[in-house]
Order: sequence, then structure tokens, then C-alpha cells
Amino acid sequence: MIKSRNLLLLALLLAVALVFMNIKQIGGHFYPLKYHETVTRHARENGLDPLLVTAIIKVESNFNPGAVSPRGAVGLMQLMPETARWVAAKRGEPFNAALLLDPEANIRFGTWYLTHLRQEFGDMLLALAAYNGGRTNVKKWLEEQTWTGRAADVDQIPFPETRAFIRKTIWTYRAYRYLYREAHPGSRSER
Repeated sequence: MIKSRNLLLLALLLAVALVFMNIKQIGGHFYPLKYHETVTRHARENGLDPLLVTAIIKVESNFNPGAVSPRGAVGLMQLMPETARWVAAKRGEPFNAALLLDPEANIRFGTWYLTHLRQEFGDMLLALAAYNGGRTNVKKWLEEQTWTGRAADVDQIPFPETRAFIRKTIWTYRAYRYLYREAHPGSRSER
């Protein structure tokens, strides 16, 4: 009995050791780098960390270019057609709704828009909140002091979906940084 218990304990310790030795390989299965070249190119053109953009895509669409939300957000970065139309106009590009299903166009529009929000709000956390909850809502929450704009106070955000989006994105971004930091030495902690 004691011998079999010791063998079981030894097998369990060995299994745990193997998991820790292969944690990055296992993690890569759950946090893949899909659309890596396109994400990296557009993220860098817009001054964003490619791993943050990848985290947003993972959270928003789980890398499904045909994803459509119940509210009508489309594609990898879950852009509303009106927002994408506005981005295309600002970029001087033609637009049609089918572009949102194209990973190249969706990532191009989404990274440009996220950078625009970061410039507008001066903070990546606020930009993430505006990306999901709308810029008008974020301005209102800050003006009315519904939310301080700090990560520690995310529970103050009135929209449960936006609270969840921010939490999931931050968690996923940390996972990507842990798994791929060496491959992306330019990755930095976004604020």
C-alpha cells in the first residue's frame, strides 16, 4: 500500500514536472499566434504591441474571421461596420462591409482605430474600454466619475461586457507576453 502510494505520488510529481517543462508549448496551443505577419505589420505601423493586438483578436473573435456578434460587430477585431466605414474614410480608403471579413482589412482598420483611441484618451486602458464600450460612453463615465479610468477600478464600469473584455484582454495579453516575449523583444507593457 505504501509502495503504491509512493509510486502514485512519484508519477504525479513527474507529470507536474513535465507540464512545467512544456508549459510554453502547451500554452502555445491555447494562445496561438494566428495571422502573425499581418498583425505584426499593422500593429507596428500603428505603434502597437503585436501581442496586445493578438490578445484583442483572441478575446474578440478567437481568430474567426467570419465572427459576427449579436450587436453586429464583424471579423477578427469585431468592428462595427459604421466604425470601420469611418476609419476607411479617415484613411482615404474605399469601404464596403465585405472588407470586414477580410483579415488584412479588418486588422488594418482595427489597429488604426485602437491607435486613434489611445491618442484620444492618452491611455491604453481607456482606449480598450472605448474600443469595446464606445468612446462616448467612456467620456461620460470619466466626466460623471462613474469610473476612475484605473485598472484597479474596472468594477466601476457600468457595462458588464466592457468589464469582461478588459479583464480578458489584460489576462490574455499577459499570457501572450509570457509565452512569446523572447520572440517579440519589442513587446512592452501597454498602458
